[in-house]
Amino acid sequence: MVVITGATTCTDTEALRGLVVATLAELGFDLQDSGQPDWTQAAGVSPEKAFLRSLHEPARRAELTLRQAWLRRRLPTYLAFFANGHDIQPDRIAPALIPVAERWQEDLFRIGRLLWSLPYSKGYGRRLRFLILDSANDKLIGLLGLQSPPLSFPARDRLFDYPPGKKTHLVNQTMDIYTLGAVPPYDRLLGGKLIALAAASDEIREAYRAKYLQRPTLIERRVLPAELVALTTTSAFGRSSLYNRLSFRGQAVAISLGYTDGYGSFHLSRLYPHFRQFLESRGISTRGGFGAGPRITWQTMVRALQRIGFSKNLLRHGVPREAFLFPLIENLKDYLEGRTTLAQYRCIPFNEASTWWRERWLIGRAERVDGWRHWSNQALLPRLLLPVEERLS
Repeated sequence: MVVITGATTCTDTEALRGLVVATLAELGFDLQDSGQPDWTQAAGVSPEKAFLRSLHEPARRAELTLRQAWLRRRLPTYLAFFANGHDIQPDRIAPALIPVAERWQEDLFRIGRLLWSLPYSKGYGRRLRFLILDSANDKLIGLLGLQSPPLSFPARDRLFDYPPGKKTHLVNQTMDIYTLGAVPPYDRLLGGKLIALAAASDEIREAYRAKYLQRPTLIERRVLPAELVALTTTSAFGRSSLYNRLSFRGQAVAISLGYTDGYGSFHLSRLYPHFRQFLESRGISTRGGFGAGPRITWQTMVRALQRIGFSKNLLRHGVPREAFLFPLIENLKDYLEGRTTLAQYRCIPFNEASTWWRERWLIGRAERVDGWRHWSNQALLPRLLLPVEERLS
């Protein structure tokens, strides 16, 4: 593993160049003459999900390293929220959608999110976070996190002809799903399908309205409409089995928009603090406004890479992700193209979505697979607590 230590790695050009090359090589990327990384030649494999997960593993473990002391203090309290297999009776699962508002809910959300294969993200801009609990046993089923949408998202923008000067106003009536999934052993029971249905439920848009009605934005002090009309997201690893064929009573919930172009910063995310220090040492500000989110991250990486002699093509990692749109209103195209201001909302109550999930996916899955029955929540500890030698490295 590439070891990053010392302040000189952040301000010295050659040292930072060396870290970039070593990080790419560790992940299996082959740096081409064009300045664009290509992992397929180096790895000699197709983009299987196991390999894609391995690309994120160094950044995930770096995040875990930073949170080891916190995890060791909190886990004795919160491990009881994670089910053992014998705690679950599939026909009695009773999902409850809980907005994250209290400290214990924030802690539980964070611990659950640290189990993901993707590095931890707290989201940006406007945010809504939810726990989905099984009220039959008070165990955590999964997590849902929404954030401000990207203003530029080609897969979405190709669908709509926004009125001149209105794109930002209209897109800001949507949100982006930045984290969604079930925790073990509910993940083995297709609990992720339940969380995805929850994202499209009436309760989510009602929570959005309650939080943001007449609430001005922090930077421009504008009051945006508190209408949530759509969600977007991208799959973590190529084609998504979670969102494809997701439906409620025969109506598609998630619509595939095709695949992204394979640009991003995840493969160099470990170096982001060093990119910032490198630029700041040269008088180049890397600070964005509240909720600047991925735009400032992208700009910072591009500026740093160019100043140490690399092309921005280094951020084209070549790993496509499937993009999805969740329409929350029937007349979404007319609404986002400015032909109407009246949103015709779909009706998906969370309790009915939960019943649909139970009948459509849960019961059959519980009968077909057996691994969940013998799951122990103790198996989570090695995924969260690093060995002593790694914590001290």
